Amino acid sequence: MAGYLVSDNRKVTTHRFIEMKQKGEKISMLTSYDYTTAGIVDNAGIDGILVGDSASNVMAGNATTLPITVDQMIYHAQSVVRGVKRALVVCDMPFGSYQIDRHEGVKNAVRMMKGSGCDALKLEGGQEIIDTVKGILDAGIPVMAHLGLTPQSINKFGTYAVRAKEDREAEKLIADAHLLEETGCFALVLEKVPATLAERVTSELQIPTIGIGAGGKTDGQILVVDDMLGKTKGFSPRFLRRYANLYDVMTDAIGSYVTDVKNQAFPTEEESY
Repeated sequence: MAGYLVSDNRKVTTHRFIEMKQKGEKISMLTSYDYTTAGIVDNAGIDGILVGDSASNVMAGNATTLPITVDQMIYHAQSVVRGVKRALVVCDMPFGSYQIDRHEGVKNAVRMMKGSGCDALKLEGGQEIIDTVKGILDAGIPVMAHLGLTPQSINKFGTYAVRAKEDREAEKLIADAHLLEETGCFALVLEKVPATLAERVTSELQIPTIGIGAGGKTDGQILVVDDMLGKTKGFSPRFLRRYANLYDVMTDAIGSYVTDVKNQAFPTEEESY
């Protein structure tokens, strides 16, 4: 079985992302950071998996995405790629790996693609990084763009609040979106921007938009898998829907195991050799 609501077993490509927009078919994406989770996510029928630099928060416990390195991203991406058969696998380029200059960005992009085996890379930013984006595309590497709230710039913004509510920032986002499309990006993530702005950008672009906190009119949606499965606590933005409560499920299961070990109820004779 290919997955829920999915009967097409073909490998999802960047071209198929664009085809899905043209057909009006919504694109589903989630993050993954390890082999086991990625295999489950892929088998459930997801279209795209992002190996997000959110691994810095979810997997390593950092307060921001900034500390994670290229080597760590390659490790996570390798693990995910091994577990995936169908979904498009996109890997975040981490902070500092592409902002310095074009040469450094292309060098790191090539290293990440060769080392991870992923299908594409994602970069945050517009006009400021366009020369690097062009260099990476010229090297034959597909690029997914990212505008709106860009977590790698948190120290510049000073807040994780909704972006582009003011006209000036909204107009820059629209201009950046068109520039990124014209340069050759195959898709655009819009994070935490007003739904009306996301709808406008989506209608003006030929490439698909993937929203997170950007309303329901984008071409697709993405969430952090640990958040939507309810493995995390204390993070409840408006855009997050929890589809399970694994925190309590796992806590109860582990608690039962601890109790059984303490009471010598595990292992039983049947569970021994």
